[in-house]
Parts: sequence; structure tokens; C-alpha cells
Amino acid sequence: MREDLVAIAKIAKTRGLRGELVADVLTDFPERFDNLEKVFAVYPNGKTAELEIEKFWFQKRRIVFKFAGFDSIEASETLRNCEISVSEDEIVELETDEFYDWQLQGCAVETIAGEKLGAVKEVLRTGGTEILVVAGETKEYLIPFAEKICTEVDIENKLIKVDAPDGLLEF
Repeated sequence: MREDLVAIAKIAKTRGLRGELVADVLTDFPERFDNLEKVFAVYPNGKTAELEIEKFWFQKRRIVFKFAGFDSIEASETLRNCEISVSEDEIVELETDEFYDWQLQGCAVETIAGEKLGAVKEVLRTGGTEILVVAGETKEYLIPFAEKICTEVDIENKLIKVDAPDGLLEF
């Protein structure tokens, strides 16, 4: 996959006879689709293709796309499981202390004393504070992504420093 692309939806299935596609929304900003004309399809094998959005609408927490040139079930089926992406420079700007999951993934994590814990493997959304899953050499750590614990987040240098309360890193 191109490093400068960010997934905003993932094609789940075809719909109807005219080449419409149903996708899961992967963005916290569904309004971002309102001004999009072109997007990129990222195929499971990493190949990319530019697509033109003819129309779209939301249906039961999903989005339905109609792309130019995809006018049949057979043509649209080729896009199944593709991620619909935009270039990184088109992402919605976040507040200073907010980050996208993809920005946190891969960041090295160390204590404020400099002890290396590992790297962020994924971000779990629990309905409350997000949890960083940090893959260490011998175990995984679950670290709440809270300001008091993650005291420094340096996305540019891919580094997160944590001030872990007693017991957090012992399990």
C-alpha cells in the first residue's frame, strides 16, 4: 500500500445491478465524503487505482458508493475488499492533542526513564479511554492512552513516552 494513503472506508459487497458497492465507514468524520470526487482503491495485494465517485449515500451505518466506469455487478465485484482511501494531505485536521490510529501504530514506546517497552501494534477503542496495545519482546502491554500516562507523543519521530503508574507494566 502507498504510505501516503489513509483508508476511510472498506468495500464489503456489491449492491443491485448497476455497480453500486456497500462499504464499512472507517472514518470518524463521515461528513468528509461530501466534498470528495476522487479516491483511491487499495486492493488487498497492495495495488492502487484512482476512482471517481459518481454518487454516494449512507444506509444503516454504512456507505453505498457508485463509481464512474463500474456499471455492473461483475465490474464492481473487482473492488470487493478494497480499502477506499484518500491521500494523507486530505485528512481532516485534528486538535493538537488528538491523533489518528494509523499515526500511533508503529510508534516506539518507552518509559520516561528510557526503558524500551516495544511498539504500538494497535489501538483498542473501548468506549472510554483508548488502549495502546504495545508489542514488547516477551509480552504485550495494554497502556491507556491518557495524558497522565502517555506524557509525550512525538508522531514525527514515532515515539511515545509513558509515566506508568505502579503495577501497570507488571502484567
